Amino acid sequence: MRKYFHDIVIAMESIMANKLKSILTALGIIFGVASVISMLAIGNGAQQEILEQIEMVGVNNIMITPIVQEEGDNDEEEGEGERRRFSRGLTLLDAEAIRTTIPSVIRISPEIALNSHAVYGGKREAAKIIGVSSDYFELFNLGFESGTYFNDHQEKNGLAVCVIGANIKSRFFPDVNPVGKYIKFGNVWLQIIGVLERTDISVSAFENVGINVYNDNIYVPVQTMLLRFQNRAVVNNPNPGRMSMARAGGMGVRIISSIPRQNVTSNYHQLDKLVVQVDETENLSPTAEIIGRMLLRRHSEVKDFEVTIPELLLKQQQRTTDIFNIVLGSIAGIALIVGGIGIMNIMFASVMERIKEIGTRQAIGATKIDIIVQFLSEAVLISVTGGLIGVVLGIIMSRMISHFADILTIVTLSSVIIAFLVSASVGIIFGYSPAKRASNKDPIESLRHE
Repeated sequence: MRKYFHDIVIAMESIMANKLKSILTALGIIFGVASVISMLAIGNGAQQEILEQIEMVGVNNIMITPIVQEEGDNDEEEGEGERRRFSRGLTLLDAEAIRTTIPSVIRISPEIALNSHAVYGGKREAAKIIGVSSDYFELFNLGFESGTYFNDHQEKNGLAVCVIGANIKSRFFPDVNPVGKYIKFGNVWLQIIGVLERTDISVSAFENVGINVYNDNIYVPVQTMLLRFQNRAVVNNPNPGRMSMARAGGMGVRIISSIPRQNVTSNYHQLDKLVVQVDETENLSPTAEIIGRMLLRRHSEVKDFEVTIPELLLKQQQRTTDIFNIVLGSIAGIALIVGGIGIMNIMFASVMERIKEIGTRQAIGATKIDIIVQFLSEAVLISVTGGLIGVVLGIIMSRMISHFADILTIVTLSSVIIAFLVSASVGIIFGYSPAKRASNKDPIESLRHE
């Protein structure tokens, strides 16, 4: 290396003597590297969001949601025809049937959601209460900051207990441990027995898969929800005398709602959602198909529910994102190739401009290798410098995209190294041909060149 140090110094002097030309030559590499890093950062961010969503929707979960006909729909014949067939809607009986009939099901949790206001210490704020089973917290991998989830006694007897999300705690109990204290929702005082750990996934991340924003919710046992707040199966049943006590919530008591009715005339489903977890990923699709057939039979062949597999939807979205990232990375890579072609073009022009210099060096003893090293070093130095500037610009661009476009971007060390190595390789690949041509010049012809 020491042998060719003088050739590298000459290359550096040539670059410094032609600063503007060198900067313009490096622009293609600079923007190419910056584009690669920022595009990979966008791709990494999108992939991270999807992985977080997959983790939060739980492993091997199936969602069953009711189809609610909006008031004012004009499908009178179809709607009345279905109602005459007496679909009971999605109920706790469906959940129990799925639990006891399908061997691949390991956990199941119903959900009943209600919007109203929470009150504590004179402070009143809008909140959502959700009736769930204790399996719910394991289905969605939810950890507890303090306290615990419901026990069997609390669930079976519909006791007035609750688990609150992190935002509910910060709003009403910023400086104290809320476990053991009471918070009022509607007209019911609920004892807090647990506080969930904060989750840092954006609201938009949940909208496509129908997952709750856990930080903002109050959770109660599903029997508590049915007994003390809302049971649409009782309110909307056209013939309550024929309805079993199990449909009314599993207990022989009168149901009195403490919250004003919400859409009771159009929504006859007792549950807002059923979340089912199966034992193996390969059983997701078969189990979802079995559940669909079972519910269709139980609902008198009325298709008033929808069965979806969030994990498969998210994985499909991930595959789409991966393809999109490959396309973006390829487009950014083209910018690097264009930058390399620019280096080759300028280096060929530089060789033509410096023929006499080449002849002079050869006349005083420079070998072909010396000439190659000189011009190749010049090309590599331009591309490496452009690569370093491009790395910094790419990181800045990624931060700006994240800040102004509200898109998660993650710059990884591997993407920086890859982009930099590619830029150095471009200098070597596209700089070798001009350097080779310079070394093949005849010294005598070069000295005669005007």
